[in-house]
Amino acid sequence: MSYPQLQMLIAGEWTNGTSGVTENVICPADGTVLGELPHASKEDLDDALNSSLEGFNKWRSETPLNRQSILEKAAKILEREFDKNSENLTREMGKPLAEAKIEMQVAIDLLRWYGEEGKRVYGRIIPSRIPNMEHEARKVPVGPVLAFVAWNFPATNVMRKVAGALAAGCSITIKPSEETPATAIAIGKALMEAGLPAGVLNIVFGVPSEVSEHLLSSPIPRKLSFTGSVPVGIHLQKLAAQNLIRCTMELGGHSPVMIFKDADIEAAVKHCAAGKFRNAGQVCISPTRFFIEEPVYDEFIKSFKSHVEAINVGDGLDSKSTMGPLVADRRLEVMEDFISDAVSSGGEVISGGGRGQSPGSFFEPTLIRDVPDTAKIMIEEPFGPVAPSASFSSIDEIIERANSLPFGLASYAFTSNPRTSQILKSEIESGMLAINSMHIHSVETPFGGLKHSGYGYEGSIEGLEAFLVTKYSSEIYT
Repeated sequence: MSYPQLQMLIAGEWTNGTSGVTENVICPADGTVLGELPHASKEDLDDALNSSLEGFNKWRSETPLNRQSILEKAAKILEREFDKNSENLTREMGKPLAEAKIEMQVAIDLLRWYGEEGKRVYGRIIPSRIPNMEHEARKVPVGPVLAFVAWNFPATNVMRKVAGALAAGCSITIKPSEETPATAIAIGKALMEAGLPAGVLNIVFGVPSEVSEHLLSSPIPRKLSFTGSVPVGIHLQKLAAQNLIRCTMELGGHSPVMIFKDADIEAAVKHCAAGKFRNAGQVCISPTRFFIEEPVYDEFIKSFKSHVEAINVGDGLDSKSTMGPLVADRRLEVMEDFISDAVSSGGEVISGGGRGQSPGSFFEPTLIRDVPDTAKIMIEEPFGPVAPSASFSSIDEIIERANSLPFGLASYAFTSNPRTSQILKSEIESGMLAINSMHIHSVETPFGGLKHSGYGYEGSIEGLEAFLVTKYSSEIYT
């Protein structure tokens, strides 16, 4: 099965654009060139912006039922193309095919859920103090949307933005990652085939900083939704402020995992190993700081080590592989730097620690014990298959350590004590908390963080609200 031709979607047409600039898309499993991706010129970006305004004026006039019908048709098209799209997701991103299929299914579920929920955008009538007066608060689409997303989830990162905006009645111009473009293009093709009007969805590519600066300088967009790193999110927010563009920021995390002595240790180990090495650790909600209560520390580490060593690293299209490569070679040196610093700080590598097979950007799943909180990997998000661990002695201590960083996206805990659970729900500073599992998000639940992990939510009714504004009116009846 071949990788598809890569094009941009501008004003309802698939195009190579006018810049003449392209870049290669590289397969992380073997370093081969998958395809050639065109970049947008400033003129192309302006065409996308102008068409998004025209598309918005058409799309917001459609009934919610008609919008839902088109999104449902697109979902069925994505189901028809499910295997092909899943394989291409694996080719460009690297994750095992089984994980790619789960991601594609979640993307389809997001499209369906948002489409249905868009039919339930309710306003309200407010009782008046004045006779014969009516107060109405109405929810309406915010306007043309911009979205920029990271490479680690090529389907769900894109769909969270696209489905939410379209269900709310907005148009959207999105710049997916240039490293994983084919999945976004497949989503665009499904929506266009389903009957989405021209201009309602635009897909562009280019040098990220140049594209974002040009698009955000326009007065047309009224909303920005971003998934990516904290520094880039802060930069984009500053650019958006020039035109008072509303923002949703889903930024990085550094998720603590708190294993208490009363937990089911073997169950905790299984959940942690699966959660940590999913997508080779390239997940914003990945468990990244493992804290184990002292009486069960050695037991947990011993069992965790055996699970780590059972991971089969290889090409994601190989059914035997349970972990694929990192997205690109540049990430290998980053992992090595984290590990070197952890060891020099007093940590001990007890499994993995080095590069894997070549060619390809493979790295061994790695477990490090006794890592101090001052090590770089305990302070900066690693975004890779490295699990640092340390012990703790009390709930007050671990809450303080878990909350010590500026991040607050996801947190995890394992305990059989209901009182401990309630304390954590109250005291842990993160937008999402999972207890006794790694399951922290479904399409109908809010996904978002606190502090430097961003603000606003995706998924759930809160995710739909992000693309809506409230308009108030009053009227006196004579």
